[in-house]
Amino acid sequence: MKFTLSWLKDHLDTDAPIDAITDQLTALGLELEELHDPAAAFEPFVVGEVVSCEQHPDADRLRVCIVDTGGEETTQVVCGAPNARAGMKGVFAPSGTHIPGTGVDLKSAKIRGVESHGMLCSEREMGLSDDHEGIIDLPADAPVGQRYVDYAKLDDPVIEIALTPDRGDCAGVRGIARDMSATGIGTLKPWPYATAEGTFDSPVQWARDLGDDGDACPMVVGRAFRGVKNGPSPQWMQDRLRAIGLRPISALVDITNYVTMDLCRPLHVFDIAKLDGDTLTMRFANPGEKIEALDGRTYTLEDGMTVIGDGKGPQGIGGIMGGELSGCTEDTTDVFLEVALFDTVRTATTGRKLSIESDARYRFERGVDPASALWGAEVATKLILEICGGEASHLSIAGEMPAPLAPISMDPKRVAGLGGLDVPADESQRILDALGFETKTEGGLIVAQIPSGRFEG
Repeated sequence: MKFTLSWLKDHLDTDAPIDAITDQLTALGLELEELHDPAAAFEPFVVGEVVSCEQHPDADRLRVCIVDTGGEETTQVVCGAPNARAGMKGVFAPSGTHIPGTGVDLKSAKIRGVESHGMLCSEREMGLSDDHEGIIDLPADAPVGQRYVDYAKLDDPVIEIALTPDRGDCAGVRGIARDMSATGIGTLKPWPYATAEGTFDSPVQWARDLGDDGDACPMVVGRAFRGVKNGPSPQWMQDRLRAIGLRPISALVDITNYVTMDLCRPLHVFDIAKLDGDTLTMRFANPGEKIEALDGRTYTLEDGMTVIGDGKGPQGIGGIMGGELSGCTEDTTDVFLEVALFDTVRTATTGRKLSIESDARYRFERGVDPASALWGAEVATKLILEICGGEASHLSIAGEMPAPLAPISMDPKRVAGLGGLDVPADESQRILDALGFETKTEGGLIVAQIPSGRFEG
């Protein structure tokens, strides 16, 4: 599980230094695996301005650029990028720089007879994305000579922790923040999302056809959105996804990935124009059915695997991955949101049989908060409307929320005997409350209602 320090601080109000935070994570059992400081890799890169850009005398596709990097002298660079031009600002790497995206150590050289002392970098060369169509084109107000890591705010430490299988509640940044708040290192910030009212009836509705095995998907919530614009997601969202190793794709897809990592709430959106009929059904696969998934591979399904189907066939593998045929593109304008609950064992079994590793599978097989079927729709609604615009429908709901776990009672006097640490009763109750348990005292016992996002066993 990866996240950045600033991402954690979106949910945790704390002034603690990074070392104290990582030590506390390990003390909680959320063991620190790696602390990566991206600033070190980007240290030599600065904002540069192309003062002049002339055709290379001996190469049609090369240009000779004179670059102002904020020093006393300019630097000559031979550049092959099609968007290189006089007056632009980009990211300059001097000779001697290690280029993280290619693994090359940059050296001064003569390129077709013209000296070049450094380079203007693309996002792929910087290791920021796969984009290599041209060099990074910065806004006109980018300050020449400033470290790029400071300008682009890439100095946000990336924390990676190891999660044991029983800690699905911490497979999202807010869950980690909640655990941290219970230690006293900070305070959990208020829930930032509110309920949104729909304005029309969804043209797509949910159905469940699971027979006696309804636990395979006990509840699914959906909402249609019309008139959305699926362009690039905001830069802050792209930066966070890249920081943890995810490639930004489009606003709609990035929103689903962001909520998955932020709140441990996997989501999926279908392009309504690509669906056959007005109903999506949670059902079991017919033996031999095939689906082309979003990873570009075609899978042959077996009986007992949960799928999301329309009139054509499977459009998603429940709890694991969506289908390519109904996936969203830049031309998508109307979408239908899926916020479902899937059985942990069935999800794990299907994933192993199909050899699919996905962020959704990782969370569903560990257990996702049942209440998130409802609040997940509200979270997605807020982000989609803010980023993509459009209009949201009323909710479509099939199935029922699983019953809450029964309250548990704890004798504060037994804490020392069970855990080897004598924790006063009032402190025990404070910790439980901070973790989301609703507690009260009855007859000397602490009676606690288990939060829906924590599981027995």
